[in-house]
Amino acid sequence: MGIVEKIKEIEEEMARTQKNKATEYHLGLLKAKLARYRAQLLEPTSKSSGGGTGFDVQKSGDARVALIGFPSVGKSTLLSKCTHTQSESAAYEFTTLTAIPGVLEYQGARIQLLDLPGIVEGASEGRGRGRQVVATAKTADLILIMLDATKSEEQRRLLEIELDAVGIRLNKKRPDVVFKRKTTGGITINKTVPLTKTDEKTIRTILASYKLHNCDVMIREDITTDEFIDVLIGTRKYIPCLYVYNKIDAISLERMDKLAREDHTVVISCELGLNLDYLIEKIWEELDLVKVYTKKRGAHPDLADPICLRKGATVEDVCNGIHRSLAANFRYALVWASHRSSTRTRRKWASTITSWTRMSSQSSRNDRKAAGDGRMAVCVFEPAGLSRVV
Repeated sequence: MGIVEKIKEIEEEMARTQKNKATEYHLGLLKAKLARYRAQLLEPTSKSSGGGTGFDVQKSGDARVALIGFPSVGKSTLLSKCTHTQSESAAYEFTTLTAIPGVLEYQGARIQLLDLPGIVEGASEGRGRGRQVVATAKTADLILIMLDATKSEEQRRLLEIELDAVGIRLNKKRPDVVFKRKTTGGITINKTVPLTKTDEKTIRTILASYKLHNCDVMIREDITTDEFIDVLIGTRKYIPCLYVYNKIDAISLERMDKLAREDHTVVISCELGLNLDYLIEKIWEELDLVKVYTKKRGAHPDLADPICLRKGATVEDVCNGIHRSLAANFRYALVWASHRSSTRTRRKWASTITSWTRMSSQSSRNDRKAAGDGRMAVCVFEPAGLSRVV
């Protein structure tokens, strides 16, 4: 029996099993087996040479956004409308057969928009080059799920199932669980909150199924069995997602209003160019980028050429954004704080600079002389305006 047959057998058994307190233990075992088989399914089976054209698209720009959806939902048209790249579109399905990259320029940021081929049901099992599509989606900072507004909600559910099966968690945060292996001492489970969605017996059984007999587990939130399995596997990707409903010009106003009020949802019409500006704004908000401007001593920041980084970036990320060799020769930076920044923000950046100063003090004097002055001042802007200066 192959892995696909085993997966289907477990899914059928889970569908037959009633969900209650008495079956939680059995369902936990089935979920652990299912996750293990799906991980094996995604692993490459052999070192075959030449398997057709892959999706090896170099990641460029400040962030990557992947377009995922069924065939003929408007992904290629959206790419052509928002970027200067012309992606082939036609009235028949599977027009796009490989990944087509484009660059979306917004507020000084360069966002890579990736048009992926349409996927079909069963893509997580390899149908229709589905493995290549979802593997590329794992490298994205944001996923846009393109949906046809004229079709039922079943399309959204099927896409969520396919992405969930390959380890992509949409609009979810990583569970606050600390898992640490050890050589001896058995299993120690500590929790700071009561567990209402699973129990300690199920957790110990799942650990035993993965042959983990010596480990420490610290649980700081009320997690489910699936979330605990995700922590054990450790390869899950937690990616923000926007559900984009296209072809709203072909549905009623009541239907459009209902879709627009759902969470993480944007309604557009690529053919008529409706609401595309709002979609780009939502992409910027979901990416949660900050713009960093370099500043010379005694001069104003250069507001024409920002460095865009993810929110929470450190001074090291700023150095790497300028040039990869700057971090090795970095000595110190001057830090100012505007009236908008809080005391906590100033302390955070001060501790960051202190740690970098300690690292730089370990370098030799010859390295410092070769690096020159090494002095740098950088202005850091939030999307709402100036917040702090480094």
